[in-house]
Amino acid sequence: MRILLAEDEKALSRVIVKIFERNNYSIDAVYDGEEALDYLEAGNYDCAVLDIMMPKMDGITVLKKLRAGGSNLPVLMLTAKAEIDDKVLGLDSGANYYLTKPFDAKELLAAVRAITRKTSEVDTKLTFGNITLDRSTFELSSPSGSVRLANKEFQMLEMLMSGPKNVISVDQFMDHIWGYDTDTESNVVWVYISYLRKKLAALDADVRIKASRNAGYSLEIITE
Repeated sequence: MRILLAEDEKALSRVIVKIFERNNYSIDAVYDGEEALDYLEAGNYDCAVLDIMMPKMDGITVLKKLRAGGSNLPVLMLTAKAEIDDKVLGLDSGANYYLTKPFDAKELLAAVRAITRKTSEVDTKLTFGNITLDRSTFELSSPSGSVRLANKEFQMLEMLMSGPKNVISVDQFMDHIWGYDTDTESNVVWVYISYLRKKLAALDADVRIKASRNAGYSLEIITE
């Protein structure tokens, strides 16, 4: 799952980024409202966390513009404001949840799970062939055993198993997992594909990752 965080307090932003990354989320962080809107209009996100008081454009305005454009992206408003009128304004503007600073990490994660669950009703487990990926434990299993995947491994396999017959390009992996402005070289995708192939082999999976030349990667059942 990919999240956009818009929070102008950089120290707090770094803390929130670490919270999400430690829980296997991909996250892009921006520091003003205009940049947040640009990212949301151009990006492929599953959720946005917006601070209200930001430079250039406040979070409520970002949210209103997002909704005016027809987006139903789950949005969590994150702010120091605690007054009822402020919360009502945020919710009436299209926010799915309103969290007041200071907050607990568990509360933040629960809020994100709640608002994304409402819109997508994502299954906890994905199954293809004889393998199962558990989204709640990040565990990949087969009749031969199980292994807990690392952050990037989990996200890549989740993308592949969400549409096993769909070919996912290197650019799609890079944008969704590493972010649009990453300095990471695209060959990192091949490295993680190699890791996943080894783990599938270790589990005696009847599934393999197929490479389509100049297109990308997909999953297929081993028939021979």
